[in-house]
Amino acid sequence: MTDATVSESGHRLKPLSPAMLRELSARSNFQGAVRSLCHYGVVILVGSLIWKVSSSYGVLWALPLMVIQGYFVAFLFMAVHETAHKTAFKSRGLNLTVGYLSAFIIGQPYEYYCLFHWDHHRYTQDPERDPELIVGVKPKSDTQIVIAYSGLLQVAGRLRLMLGHAVTGKVTVPWIPENKRAIIVTEARVYAALYVLLLALSLWFSSALLLMVWVVPLVIGQFFLRPYLLAEHTGCDRTRSAFQNTRTTYTAAIVKWFAWNMPYHVEHHAYPSIPFHALPKLNEIVDGEIVHRGRGYIRTTRETWAWFRRQRQAG
Repeated sequence: MTDATVSESGHRLKPLSPAMLRELSARSNFQGAVRSLCHYGVVILVGSLIWKVSSSYGVLWALPLMVIQGYFVAFLFMAVHETAHKTAFKSRGLNLTVGYLSAFIIGQPYEYYCLFHWDHHRYTQDPERDPELIVGVKPKSDTQIVIAYSGLLQVAGRLRLMLGHAVTGKVTVPWIPENKRAIIVTEARVYAALYVLLLALSLWFSSALLLMVWVVPLVIGQFFLRPYLLAEHTGCDRTRSAFQNTRTTYTAAIVKWFAWNMPYHVEHHAYPSIPFHALPKLNEIVDGEIVHRGRGYIRTTRETWAWFRRQRQAG
């Protein structure tokens, strides 16, 4: 993933000097540690509250906490994303540690995602080669739009794909090169084995702990995560320019914090070597280049929903 931003006509947009790019691209173990420890700390805190409330008063009283936990667990996807770029930390080992752990929690095999995401950056908004568009839902009714925004089909699809890799030992998707396919199969088998082990332990101890603090919240969290992800590119231009094919969404500080500053998504796609903690500063520099601007996720979700309906009616 290079920091080259090219428009359809070939015009290169370079609002940063080489010196500025080097400064902004500096990676930090401290920044990565603060963000990841805060994120995981909240997950552990809310998970502990769920267990305490459900044990003392019953599961129904813990449901509101499970909804809150869903947001934080699902948004560990952002830790996976940032570590896939190896920009969360200066240390490669820390990137891999947090990446593998977060990916396991959200049910997204890490090595597979890295390769998937590589092609997404290379071919953003190219309907023939962008993996996100290839596997993305194409709703043909309002009911299918609702299901798309729930994120449940996406989760089911990636789990089915992972199990397919584990059981058949075959990988056929075009964004996984031949020399990486054995790794993807091994990874899928390790994930599947660990999930089965955790299920067996839960049954052995007759414990619903993981179900309440992890599995159910992760499913609920997709209702928060999927509209966020659909805001990144839906309705943007089909060009090679990150300033035109991606949307930056201006939102509350707490949302940016737990999304690892990825609402600054134009900035990230234009300069993927710049780590999450420098994206606000980058936004101040390149803001004038941005074409698609979201004003909060509620409003932006309405806009992307309307875009899907227009596409359906036009098709």
